[in-house]
Amino acid sequence: MITDGQWRELLWRRAEDPGSIRRAYQARKRRNSLLNGKSTLFLVAADHPARGALGVGGDPLAMADRRSLLDRLLTALANPAVDGVLGTPDVIEDLLLLDGLNERVVIGSMNRGGLAGADWEIDDRFTAYDASSIATFGLDGGKMLLRLVDSDPGTIPTLEGCARAVTELAEHGLMAMVEPLPYKRDHNDKLVLQKDSAALSRASAVAAGLGATSAYTWLKLPAPNEPEVVLDTTALPALVLGGVPSANPEDDLASWGRSLRHPTVRGLVVGRALLYPPDGDVAAAVAAAAEILRTAKGVTV
Repeated sequence: MITDGQWRELLWRRAEDPGSIRRAYQARKRRNSLLNGKSTLFLVAADHPARGALGVGGDPLAMADRRSLLDRLLTALANPAVDGVLGTPDVIEDLLLLDGLNERVVIGSMNRGGLAGADWEIDDRFTAYDASSIATFGLDGGKMLLRLVDSDPGTIPTLEGCARAVTELAEHGLMAMVEPLPYKRDHNDKLVLQKDSAALSRASAVAAGLGATSAYTWLKLPAPNEPEVVLDTTALPALVLGGVPSANPEDDLASWGRSLRHPTVRGLVVGRALLYPPDGDVAAAVAAAAEILRTAKGVTV
């Protein structure tokens, strides 16, 4: 729980000592390796607000309360099974100022320009971290969202931007986490995720081929209905994403578990489903996800 004193200190440093952020980056104790001792990786994600996606379930402003979001993230990070966090600079820097990221894997979110619901949503420009800043600030990699919509020309600059980011991160020897999601527009022009195996396999193949080298590329994929089909598409390491939480957390956990058993999958990247569970118990939601990972990979977490 963030105390009132810690919150006042954070606000003071934000306003009156901006240089403390660079010092916090420099002082952060980095973990020696990306994977933990069990060769898995469990991250919590909090990059949704930067593209205007603030809603969770029936609350359209759930993620708009920054103190609450940070509290939930720190609760998740307090579980030793959680390896780290994925976020935009504002969230990462708040956590740094709260001394919450030592010995943690930190992945910087890169393209947040495709604002949720905007006419240009698929033209997802790189508006947050870039490869150079990720390297300079001592982060462990960068994440990019790649929404593929064949009927939307905004897909083209996003593809090009992701390819460039993969190459630049590789030049620094840093993970390039690509999240390829195939979408179509329905009769109301609403974007609908295509969850069939053919669409997900195609998206995975496209993402795997981005950049001048795939040496540092990881895929971040939704849990498919046919893991053995989709996850056999490439030899790249993959992480299962949480996605939009369903009304039944048990169903979410079960779907993650099926995918986690595939040999290319190394872990989980989950945000809203764990940070904003229906019963409000973040610690219990994180513990349940950690148990699913432990059971699926046959390791002690």
